[in-house]
Amino acid sequence: MESNHNPSRATTDEDFPAFSNVSVLNRIDLSSPDIQKSVSLVKQASLDSGFFYVVNHGISQDFMDEVFSQSKRFFDLPKDSKMKLLRNEKHRGYTPILDELLDPVNQVNGDYKEGYYIGIEVPEDDPEAEKPFYGPNIWPATDLLPGWRQTMEKYHQEALEVAKKVARIIALALDLDADFFHKPEMLGKPIATLRLLHYEGLGRVTGRVSNPLEGIYGAGAHTDYGLITLLATDEVVGLQICKDRHANPPIWEYVPPLKGAFIVNLGDMLERWSNCIFRSTLHRVLGNGQERYSMAFFVEPSHECLVECLPSCKSETNPPKFPPVRCQTYLSQRYKDTHADLSLYRNHQD
Repeated sequence: MESNHNPSRATTDEDFPAFSNVSVLNRIDLSSPDIQKSVSLVKQASLDSGFFYVVNHGISQDFMDEVFSQSKRFFDLPKDSKMKLLRNEKHRGYTPILDELLDPVNQVNGDYKEGYYIGIEVPEDDPEAEKPFYGPNIWPATDLLPGWRQTMEKYHQEALEVAKKVARIIALALDLDADFFHKPEMLGKPIATLRLLHYEGLGRVTGRVSNPLEGIYGAGAHTDYGLITLLATDEVVGLQICKDRHANPPIWEYVPPLKGAFIVNLGDMLERWSNCIFRSTLHRVLGNGQERYSMAFFVEPSHECLVECLPSCKSETNPPKFPPVRCQTYLSQRYKDTHADLSLYRNHQD
């Protein structure tokens, strides 16, 4: 994409301010017996920022460290090896630098990050594999990365259990039955996708310092598409949230990493269910030149789930703000809008 921006201009303090504007998020302790306190904290966070921390979630720190280590092993592979695992039409596999463009109004190129999608494993001969976002995963060869698949599959399973616990608290915060989101058409057969992410440091060929004035971002401003996202990060600061997407100018706040915790945020489908009472908050990632790794676990309801305004969230004076939409329809369109067409890679092989 051509631009009048000058990418060679040095980044200044005005472009990338110090970490002074920091968001203070609620912490939800999943081991706490005081469920009402957890519900209250989630409700407050959902109304205020759409983001909160989850601690004592049951996944050991040793295992989290192992997953990060295995993620780094993949991204350290030569580019040719990674491109052989390029994502398919089911969004499984590797996504190169600039593959995703989340904020076309403000970005001059795509996101300066690379990723790897891992979904629920569905055999190719299973009729379910015909659905979008379902099917076999793409796995690196065992001689290339021994033990990698087993680690990622275990993490996927454990993260889904954490997400289901969080969903129960969110349901109660919406004055619903605790198992509202656990119905067969919702999380009974979810679309749950793990995405490993790597933001390159300046020592790498394509590593870039983010510069909002130049339209350069690690990840452009966006909201997540589904129910909730569980984000695990290393200790490098980069995530920012904007609580009021209509503010002019927007106010961006950093979300500090919290060792061992998940940063949880609400997605568009939950905002639609709640008629905008609960927030799907705009967020982005600014790279400061340091290598940064994170793991996003996106949890959506089943393909056929109809997402429509909850009866308790509408009235004569507050009618539904969105029409009903099927989960797979909404997700498919959002992915199509933000990812490069795969034919570009077939037409421009290195």
